[in-house]
Amino acid sequence: MSTPAAGPKLSSKKFSNNLVNGLHYLSQGAQLMLRPELRLFILVPLLVNLALFVAITGILIQQFGGAIDWMLDFLPGWLDFLSWILWTLFSLLLLLVYGYSFSILTNLIAAPFYGLLAEKTEALITGQAPPSEPLARMIPRVMLRELRKLWYFLWRGALLTLGGFILSFIIPPFSVVMPVVMFIWGAWCMAIQYVDYPADNHQTPFPVLRDQLAGKKYSSLGFGGLVMGGTMLPIANIFILPIAVVGGTAFWLDELKASAEPTNN
Repeated sequence: MSTPAAGPKLSSKKFSNNLVNGLHYLSQGAQLMLRPELRLFILVPLLVNLALFVAITGILIQQFGGAIDWMLDFLPGWLDFLSWILWTLFSLLLLLVYGYSFSILTNLIAAPFYGLLAEKTEALITGQAPPSEPLARMIPRVMLRELRKLWYFLWRGALLTLGGFILSFIIPPFSVVMPVVMFIWGAWCMAIQYVDYPADNHQTPFPVLRDQLAGKKYSSLGFGGLVMGGTMLPIANIFILPIAVVGGTAFWLDELKASAEPTNN
C-alpha cells in the first residue's frame, strides 16, 4: 500500500486545551470538506442527513406546539408570570432534543461512511493513513461501537434529564438552569461522538478515548458545543455532521493521538 502524499498545511492552533480550539477544528473541517479527495466520502452522509432532516424536522414542526403546552401545564399557577421565560427555555430544550436525535439517528446509519471519511481525512492531513481493515470486519465492529456509544449517551442522559425535571418541580427556578446543563451534556456527547471515528480507526478503546477527552475538557467542550449548536439549526445540521467528523479527526490528531494506547483488540 503506497503512502499518501503529505496533506495541506493548515494554520496551527494557538492555545492548548482551550474552548477556542473548537472553532479552530471546525474551521479546519469546513476547509478540508471541500477538498476533492474527500468529496466522495461526504456525499453519502450528506444524502442520509438530508433524508433524516426532512423526516425529523417534519415531526418537530407537527409536535412542537403541543409539547410546549404540555410542559407549561406543569407550571404552578403562582409562577404564571414566568411563562414566557419558561416557554423560551422549554423551546431551547426541545431544540436540544431535536439536535441530539438528529445526530444519533444519522450516526447509526452513516457510521461506516464516517469511519472512512475520518480515515481519508487523516491521510490527507498527515500523509499516512491509519491501519487498513477489511470492510467485512470493520462494518460490524463499527456498528457495535456505535451501539456502545448510544447506550452510554442514552442512559446517562436519561438520568440527567429525570434528575433535572425532579429538581425543577422541587425548586422551580432550577428550570432556568436545566437547558444549560443539558447543553453541556450534549456538548460532551458530541465531542465523544465525532472524535471517536479517528480514535476507532486506530482501535483506541472507548474508555481510553473518554479519559483522553476529559484530559482536554476545554477543547472537547468547545468543539462539542459548536457541533451541538449546529445540530439544533435546521439546514445547518445537514452539513455540520460531516464537518464535525473531519474537524474531530483534526482534533484527535492534534491533541489526543500522542496519548493514545494502541491495542490489537
